Amino acid sequence: MLYPDNFRETSFYAARVQIAYNEAMDFFPHHLLAKPRKVLFISPEAAPFAKAGGLGEVMFSLPMRLAERGFDARVFMPLYAHIDTEKFRIETEMDGLMVPTDAENENEPRELACNVKKFTPHPTAENHTPVTTYFLQNQEYFELRSNIYGYADDPVRWALLSRGVLEFLRRTRNWVPDIIVASDWQTGFLVDYLRTTYRDDPRLKRIPVIFAIHNLYYQGVFDHRFVSEMDFDDGRSPIPSFFDPRLLKLNMMRRGILHADLIATVSPTYAKEITTKDYGELLDGLLRERRSRLYGVLNGINYDVFNPKTNVNLKRNFDLRSINLRHENKKELQGRLGLNQERRTFLIGIVSRLTEQKGFDLLFPIADALLKELKFQLVILGDGESKYMSFFQELEGRFPGQVAAHLAFDTAMPHLIYAGADAILIPSKFEPCGLTQMEAMRYGAVPIARRTGGLADSVIDYDPETGHGTGFSFSDFDTMPLMIAVVRALESYKNPQAWKNIERQCMEKDFSWKRSAAEYTHLFDVAADLRKRDLAE
Repeated sequence: MLYPDNFRETSFYAARVQIAYNEAMDFFPHHLLAKPRKVLFISPEAAPFAKAGGLGEVMFSLPMRLAERGFDARVFMPLYAHIDTEKFRIETEMDGLMVPTDAENENEPRELACNVKKFTPHPTAENHTPVTTYFLQNQEYFELRSNIYGYADDPVRWALLSRGVLEFLRRTRNWVPDIIVASDWQTGFLVDYLRTTYRDDPRLKRIPVIFAIHNLYYQGVFDHRFVSEMDFDDGRSPIPSFFDPRLLKLNMMRRGILHADLIATVSPTYAKEITTKDYGELLDGLLRERRSRLYGVLNGINYDVFNPKTNVNLKRNFDLRSINLRHENKKELQGRLGLNQERRTFLIGIVSRLTEQKGFDLLFPIADALLKELKFQLVILGDGESKYMSFFQELEGRFPGQVAAHLAFDTAMPHLIYAGADAILIPSKFEPCGLTQMEAMRYGAVPIARRTGGLADSVIDYDPETGHGTGFSFSDFDTMPLMIAVVRALESYKNPQAWKNIERQCMEKDFSWKRSAAEYTHLFDVAADLRKRDLAE
C-alpha cells in the first residue's frame, strides 16, 4: 500500500501499522486527531480555472479531499488570460510584488512586477467548488499568452512562477504553508530556489517541500535524451538569470528531484520502475540515490463526475445493483457510431491520446487478423499523432460496422464508451498512473491492460479458477502477449455469469480521491520529519 521502494522490503508489521493508521484517519475526522496543517500546491494548471490534462484535475480533486479531512489546502498557479476573474470572483491579495530576475546586463530589468490574486470559495459552497487559489499575475508572461504551455520561453515563465510564489510567501502576513507540494517539472525551479537562494530565509527554510512527478518523460522544453556534454545540467549549478539563454537548457525535473525533501510519484509501481534504466529517462541513477525519499501514491478519479448512476451522457443510468442495464448503453453506443447493434458481440473500447506512450504500435501487425478471426467490435476515441489516427481511420474503412473511429476531442463520448463497452484496451508502453482504467472500471468496463506503472497497481489479473480479478493483464511489451490477453478476455466474456462477476468487481473498487488523500497525510508527516532532520544536521 505504501510507498518508498525500500519500505515494502523492511517489515510486514510496519506495513500493517501504516494500514491501521490510514484506516483510523478515514474513521476519525482529521481535526480531532491533530492540528490541521496548511498545504500549498504549486502547479501550472488547476481545474476549473485552467486545465490542459490530468494534472489540472489532480490539482482540483486532491486539495479538495484534503480540505474535507481538515487540512487548509490551497493552490498557487499563474493567472492566464482566459481565466474569468469576474465569474470566479477573483480579488487582489497583494499588489506590486517585485520578483527578482538575477539579471546581469544593464538593459535587463532586475525585477518583474507582479500581482497576486485570490479566489476564496464561499463558506456554504458545495464540495465540487475549488479550494482557495492564488494566482500570479504578470502581463507579459501569463496574461498575453493564449495557451498554458508550448512557448519557447516556458522555462522563464515557470521560473517567474516559482520565484514569485516564494517572494509572496516571504512577504505575506496572512497565510504561510506548513508544507509545499510542487507539481511536475514546471515547478522544479521552485524546489531549487527554496533550498539554495532562500536556504537561509527564516520563514521559508523550515517549510518541507514534496516534489510530485506526474510523468518523468517530460523534463523541460528540450529532449533530455539528446543533450550534448556542453549543455548537460547536473542540477547543482546556480539557476541563471531569467534572460540568460542557459535557463532554457536546465533540467527542471532533475533539480526538483535533487533538492526536494521527499519525492512523490503517481503510483507505487511507477516509483519502483523509474529507478531502473528502462523507465528512468536518464535520471534513474539520481533516483536510486534518493530512493529512501521516493514514494508512490496512486492517483484517484472524481467520483462525482464519473458516476454511472447520475451521468447525463448515458442512455441509461445504472449502479452496482442495476448493472444489467449496461446493455442499453451498449446498444446506444453501437447505433451512434454506426456499428452493428448486436448485444452479444464483444465490444472493446479505446479512449486515449494517440501517442507512442500509449502502446498502439502493438496493434499494427495483428489488428486485422484479430478482427477477422475473433469478430469483436472496436471503438476508438482520441486524437494525437497522425500515424495512429491514419491507422485507426483505415481500419474503420476495412471493417465497416465492426470498427468505429471517432478521432477528435470529445468530453461526453468517453462516458458512453465506458458505460457501453465490454472492455477497455490500454496497452501502454509506460503509464505513470493512468486514469482510463479507473474511469472505465467505475462504469463496469473491464480493462485489458499492460502491467506497468499505475495499471499494475489498479488492475488485478483475472483468475478463472478463483473468479477473482478486475481485468486481463500482460507484462511484455509485445504483440503476442497483447493478443493472448484479448483472447482471454473474449473467452471469459462467453461465460455471462463469470463476466458479470468481473464487472461487479470492477465497480466495487475504490479509486476515489478520498483514498489517495488519506495516504498523502502520511507523506506530509514523513516530509516534515525529514526537514527537521536535515536542519538538525
